[in-house]
Amino acid sequence: MLKDSVATESIYGFAPMAQQADVSPEEPIFVLTGSQLQDIISRAVLPLQAELQELKDIVALQGEKMATLEATQDLHAENQFIQLQLINDIRGHKKQTVNQEHRIEILRSLLAAHDGKMLTKEARKIMKMDKGAFSRLVDSMDEYVETKTYSLNRRQTILILKSRNR
Repeated sequence: MLKDSVATESIYGFAPMAQQADVSPEEPIFVLTGSQLQDIISRAVLPLQAELQELKDIVALQGEKMATLEATQDLHAENQFIQLQLINDIRGHKKQTVNQEHRIEILRSLLAAHDGKMLTKEARKIMKMDKGAFSRLVDSMDEYVETKTYSLNRRQTILILKSRNR
C-alpha cells in the first residue's frame, strides 16, 4: 500500500505542476479556418459599420443644415443692410422734399414781391443757387410758375407767377 500511496502522492504532486506550467500566448488554443475567422470578424464589425454610416449621414445632414443657416443668415444681413439704406434714403428724401418746398415758397414770395415777373438770372442769384438746382426747382413748379423768353434779350428767360384763378 505504501507503493499505492506514493503513486497517488506523485500524481497529486504532479497536478499543481501542470497547473503552473506556462502556456505561451503564441500557441494556438483554438483552430479556426480563414472563413470562420472572417465570419466572426464580419459579425463583430457589421453593426459598427452600420452605426458608423448612420453617424456619417447625421454629420452630412448637420453640414447641410449649417450651410442653409449660414445662407439664411447672410440673406438676413443683406436684407437688414438694404432696409437701412432705404430708411436713410427715405430720411434724405424727406429732408430734400422739405428743402424743396421751402425753396418753392421763397421763389413764389420773391416773384410776388416783384409784381409776378422776374428775370431767371436775378432770381437765381438772389436765392444763391447754381443753374442746375435752380432749373430743377423751376421745373418742379409748373403749377405756380411759367417761363418765357425775355423780349429784349432772347438769351434770357423771365419767370412769371401764374395766377390762382386759372
